[in-house]
Amino acid sequence: MSLRIAFFGQAAFGKDVYERLVEQGHEMVGVYTPPEGKRPDPLAEAARARGDTLVQAKRFRRKRGEAFEPIPELLAEYEALGAELNVLAFVTAILPSEIVDRPAQGSLCFHPSLLPKFRGGNALAWQIIEGETESGVTVFRPDAGVDTGPIVVQKGGVAIESRDTAGSLYFQKLYPLGVEALAEAVNAIASGTAGFVAQDETRASHQGLVSDADARIDWARPAAELDRLARGCDPQPGAWAECGGEILRLYDVVLEPGGSDAAPGSLLGFADGAARIAASGGCLRVGRLKLGAAGKLAAAEAGLVPGERLR
Repeated sequence: MSLRIAFFGQAAFGKDVYERLVEQGHEMVGVYTPPEGKRPDPLAEAARARGDTLVQAKRFRRKRGEAFEPIPELLAEYEALGAELNVLAFVTAILPSEIVDRPAQGSLCFHPSLLPKFRGGNALAWQIIEGETESGVTVFRPDAGVDTGPIVVQKGGVAIESRDTAGSLYFQKLYPLGVEALAEAVNAIASGTAGFVAQDETRASHQGLVSDADARIDWARPAAELDRLARGCDPQPGAWAECGGEILRLYDVVLEPGGSDAAPGSLLGFADGAARIAASGGCLRVGRLKLGAAGKLAAAEAGLVPGERLR
């Protein structure tokens, strides 16, 4: 059985899920993406190529007094589509309940963690920062909470390894698994075989967005913690310290065992283009650096001098 789907998403992940559902025979009655910048959005381009209805909206709600309400024009346009199911694949805007709950089959939403653990908008980063060793993906039916609805499909068993960054965890491991999970969940809804398993609140955790304050390196912390912080903040926002009064962000970080007599934060030197920075109980090998407003550079090209200390 095919479904009439309103598809909300963006970027390559949204495009790949969209194309998989089209291949499986589902009808895309409307595709929603954020407005495009200088570069075209892959999902928007795919919808245009197929001639599907494309709506590009930055937000779906507006503030009225102390509360939020749906933007009337967007809501009316959505209701006219006659969607039987909403699919939310990489959605950053908050959808009003009038859209989320409207279809007969409700909505399905993708999340890059094993819910109920690591709810929130920066689940990838926090899993690495907090030392989680296993990850996975979840497709759930959203409700009024933040990533709290019943689970439809969950796929785990993904190892978070010592060199994983938020970027590599997503693109190399969770991305393909997420496409499969959403396709499986939609087909379960279509065939009437979907189960809805309540999340175990005793295992739940929620983390907010990773701010620059969270990404600040405290050299008093153990090297292993700083390594996880740097990898969790790579590529965004980039773990950082001060160097000569400017913000220095660290990327492509690898933890090397063995201590040093140098004070934590001291630049020990360079090896194969990477900087070696002393830390408590180890050394951070840093492949790339970003100083101030400049772009990312190989660490050896960033102008740092062995012996100087990051603060």
